[in-house]
Amino acid sequence: MAEHIIPPRVYLTIYLCLIAFTVLTVGVSFLNLGAYHTIVGVIIASCKAALVFLFFMHLLYSTRLTWVIVLGALFWLGIILVLTMSDYWTRHLLTTP
Repeated sequence: MAEHIIPPRVYLTIYLCLIAFTVLTVGVSFLNLGAYHTIVGVIIASCKAALVFLFFMHLLYSTRLTWVIVLGALFWLGIILVLTMSDYWTRHLLTTP
């Protein structure tokens, strides 16, 4: 199986995008977004993680089996996060004796 060769220019571009997202994260931290502050932070972090997965971990040029494994892992992570957050959001419903 032949490996896909990525030019250094692509790595430099991705690096600069990651730096820009980091600067954006710091800039957003100074804004008063209220309830949307966490959502914006998670979206920016997800974009940075996607860039790292796709380019630095070479997922973009991987086989379909690798994609299935990664998507399965993300699916299970989503299930765990939903169950954890459903527990966290319903804690105030408990009455204390």
